[in-house]
Amino acid sequence: MKLANSWQDYKVLATGDGEKLEKWGDVTLLRPDPQVIWHAKNNLAKTKGLDAHYKRESTGGGHWEYLKKIPEEWIISWQGVKFSIKPMGFKHTGLFPEQAVNWIDIAKLIKNSNREIKVLNLFAYTGAASVVCSLAGAKVTHVDASKGMVERARENARLNKIDNIRFIIDDCKKFIEREIRRGNKYDAIIMDPPSYGRGTSGETWKLEDNLFDFVSLCKGVLSDNPLFVLISSYTTGLQPGVLTNVLGLNFGYSNIDADEIGLPSEDGTILPCGARGLKVFRRGNE
Repeated sequence: MKLANSWQDYKVLATGDGEKLEKWGDVTLLRPDPQVIWHAKNNLAKTKGLDAHYKRESTGGGHWEYLKKIPEEWIISWQGVKFSIKPMGFKHTGLFPEQAVNWIDIAKLIKNSNREIKVLNLFAYTGAASVVCSLAGAKVTHVDASKGMVERARENARLNKIDNIRFIIDDCKKFIEREIRRGNKYDAIIMDPPSYGRGTSGETWKLEDNLFDFVSLCKGVLSDNPLFVLISSYTTGLQPGVLTNVLGLNFGYSNIDADEIGLPSEDGTILPCGARGLKVFRRGNE
């Protein structure tokens, strides 16, 4: 498992009983996590200094219970990169800290390429990867179907004084199909597709049914001298070996790094946070 252990402004304090206790800068949050099936050493809800607790409701969904007055949103940083944090619906904060594992690798690939890299970030959420790639010197196109998430991505870009990311509010599959018709190409593709989704015209997306064909479609916008393709998945049960085959059958099996990603906790546990598959293209290889 690859651990995101490069943080200073974020840390997991403890895990147990279906929840994770986290420190986001100066704010301590307690949130549900379906991977945490073990018991906590102590009652996490009674942690001294806890600021807010996201509580599940028996009828579905949930809500934030604020124990102290905290900012509506605040800023944390990772290796000099700034991100806006805001408790949102469905327990989210606008950032997945475990993705730092990927940020390190893709920033290094871009910097070491010694050329301008065109990056396409799909299902791009609040734009952490878009910002990291731009700061590494890439020309980034950021695509997400949610107008609200794209606005938050724009805010993260502004925080880092970035004004050259191309932001697109669109269905990712439809965007790829149009880019193929237009003949536009990219040297690197990043995607973090949802487990399940529904398009604006009623189309349904189910990761296990649609991911392979979507990745195959993306081959149509990959340049003749590609750098990498990165897939992240939070779907329970989608093992790294599955991502290896999705990438390998589409792009060749050489230079694929597929693994679980996770976060270390101060209570000694390791928090699993999904999987990633990274295909790196080398000159002379497929």
